[in-house]
Amino acid sequence: MAEASFLTNQFLIAMPTMADPNFARGVTYVCQHTAEGAMGLMINRLSDYTLGDVLAQMKLETGIAAVAETPVYLGGPVNPERGFVLHEAGGEWDSSFRINERLAVTTSRDILVAVAEGGGPSRYLIALGYSGWSPGQLEQEMCDNAWLTTDADLDLIFQTPLDQRWNAAVALVGVDLTALSDYAGHA
Repeated sequence: MAEASFLTNQFLIAMPTMADPNFARGVTYVCQHTAEGAMGLMINRLSDYTLGDVLAQMKLETGIAAVAETPVYLGGPVNPERGFVLHEAGGEWDSSFRINERLAVTTSRDILVAVAEGGGPSRYLIALGYSGWSPGQLEQEMCDNAWLTTDADLDLIFQTPLDQRWNAAVALVGVDLTALSDYAGHA
């Protein structure tokens, strides 16, 4: 199992003043955060693709309408041509990273084959691209008041309607965003 550190298994919730259009009103699940940097997947931005489109590009087919119609998310601006499957842990896949005892991220084709056939993990989110930060970058953004953080919630990732995820994540923090300042201070 991966060693939890820093902001791993946390939500990064964009502050209302986030100017970067890639992340404005975004919720990013942090898959890994170490001294070498951070990697996460946005969980509230849809791409123009469905899983059926992605499978077709990979020369795979599914006869399951619900699988074909599964939305594909924009995981972030880095490597938008690369796919990631954030899923409940379990199963043996060729290229998986176990985030914690409950979640993993997989990048290998075998998990998509299983999903297309009606198998695979019971809950999953498919994303194209990822959100990445170099060493110290995310920490600086935290100091610059760009993000709120809170423990991740699996139901928010897999069940909360897309248009409610940012507000639901903010509610997990328990703050009134109208009372927050748009600048950071230091004592």
